[in-house]
Amino acid sequence: MDAHTLIITEKPDAAKRIAFALDANGTPIIKYEKGGSYYIAKRKFLITIVPALGHLYTVTIHKKNKKSYPVFNYRWSPKYLTERKAGKIRDRIELISKLSKKIDRFIDACDSDIEGSIIGYTILKYACGNKEKLAHRMKYSTLTKEDILKAYNELSPSLDFAIIKAGITRHEIDWLYGINLSRALTAIAKKYSGRYTNLSTGRVQGPTLNFIKLREIERKKFIPKNYWQIKAKIKIEKSIFLAQYRKKFLKKKSDEIDIIDNCRGINCVIQKFEKKKYRMMPPTPFYLGSLQMEAYKLFKITPEQTLKILQGLYLATLISYPRTSSQKLPASIGYRKIIQRLQKNSEYNKLASEILTKKILKPNEGTKIDPAHPAIYPTGNNPNKVLKTNERKILDLIVKRFLAVFCDYAIREKTKITINIDNYLFFIIGNQSLDWGWIKFYRPYFKLENKIIPTVKENQKVSFIKLISEEKTTNPPVRFNPSSLLRKMEKEKIGTKTTRSGIIKTLEKRKYIIGEKISITELGNEVIEILKDYCSSLVSVELTRNMEVRMKDIIQGKEKKETIIRDTIELIKKTIRSLSDNEEIIGTRLKRVIQKGMFRR
Repeated sequence: MDAHTLIITEKPDAAKRIAFALDANGTPIIKYEKGGSYYIAKRKFLITIVPALGHLYTVTIHKKNKKSYPVFNYRWSPKYLTERKAGKIRDRIELISKLSKKIDRFIDACDSDIEGSIIGYTILKYACGNKEKLAHRMKYSTLTKEDILKAYNELSPSLDFAIIKAGITRHEIDWLYGINLSRALTAIAKKYSGRYTNLSTGRVQGPTLNFIKLREIERKKFIPKNYWQIKAKIKIEKSIFLAQYRKKFLKKKSDEIDIIDNCRGINCVIQKFEKKKYRMMPPTPFYLGSLQMEAYKLFKITPEQTLKILQGLYLATLISYPRTSSQKLPASIGYRKIIQRLQKNSEYNKLASEILTKKILKPNEGTKIDPAHPAIYPTGNNPNKVLKTNERKILDLIVKRFLAVFCDYAIREKTKITINIDNYLFFIIGNQSLDWGWIKFYRPYFKLENKIIPTVKENQKVSFIKLISEEKTTNPPVRFNPSSLLRKMEKEKIGTKTTRSGIIKTLEKRKYIIGEKISITELGNEVIEILKDYCSSLVSVELTRNMEVRMKDIIQGKEKKETIIRDTIELIKKTIRSLSDNEEIIGTRLKRVIQKGMFRR
């Protein structure tokens, strides 16, 4: 055993799974040192598997000065130099550095996304002494033994340097925006209010906060309008139905009065009877954003909480890697094997058995693609510990969604009766399922009610009972909740699949927004108005969208990191000048809301 390999993982649980999978006898040695635990696996040669603790390195300022700005001189440094209670990170870096000595081969086995790539790269570069150009990349979508062995046997010859460069550029840009603008706003607020208030903004925070502000403006400008709805109470055979007038919304009171006066039910006959079958296609596989939205809709679990739960389920080998934007399930994941494993679970036995009768398994996929990972899917493994309530809910949702995408479409039948009452047309609409298809696999997370109405003939007379008129009022646009705000961010293409929920959390921490039905506080409102007045580009989605395009251009070799950083610095300089030139006005405005109370809406 002359050769010796060092594998770096992102988290301890991943290191443990990889060690047990790679050891020839499945009995790796676990070592404990000051920096934490690591593993030694024996194969044809020794393999040391050591975990990081997420990001061990971050962008920092050259000189420690918590007040000065603008700041444009930075470097990548160990996180313990900038964060409190980061002693574990210091010890972990020292341990990895020690273990990297006399190593013949380096493997980055951190999560297969941009953040994982950066974590592995910075450790190899700084802790291991510039070994990043010698290292291999190990990619997997689940932590099952099967996937780990496959990934180990199919190592990429080098790191994903193009992706790493784009990711590092994004980190540096966000750091430049964050430290400069946050320090500027915080310093001005303290100078004029006499109180320290941690204010921040950035290229994603600004537009996100503005979405909430604009929604509040819409709500305040909204003028309620009255409208009327008229229904006819009808008896067909032995059943009573409410038939909707053909115009669902009557805007004038005079129209309502005319119908009430003239529609007496003297002539009440079936004018038309229609039946139409239609298909309801199965749902598409979950990606991170859609799963976060579904979890909030069904269980009121916030996007941030959902991501944390998913990470735990992934490390427990119960699901695939969750930080994905893909709606694709490649055949290489082994559909039938996963469903066969689910079949052994009594909870899913019946559903899985039915799907396994199909000769061909083909998922109903969406259009979204993620080059790093497939859509989220269950591994079929049983938990080796009792799951918490929300963990069980999320896992069950993933399993049933996975099963549903392989099912046949559902067949529904829509029935429509058109009733002529004194030359006024009313409708009764019914729906029923002829074949539940995928819906029975996705219960209770998707529900459809059957409303069965009788078969009638044209010109058949029916009994008119009475008209019912309801006066109603239009409602203002609803406030965002965590799920709908996430959907808005995704639609507008700001932030990333991993960062969006964190941005919402940051806005809450800064006391800019409040409530499950999100409203903007006075402090948040003043900050967004200041940004609009003196640095409007930070509120525009175009800045962030354009940056994401440039990130892709870096990956494709069409753009240089240095050019993007230079452009960012120039924009920040311009913004800082604008804030400085209007410091007194800005300070006075911030003083008012800070002293008044930032928690108010």
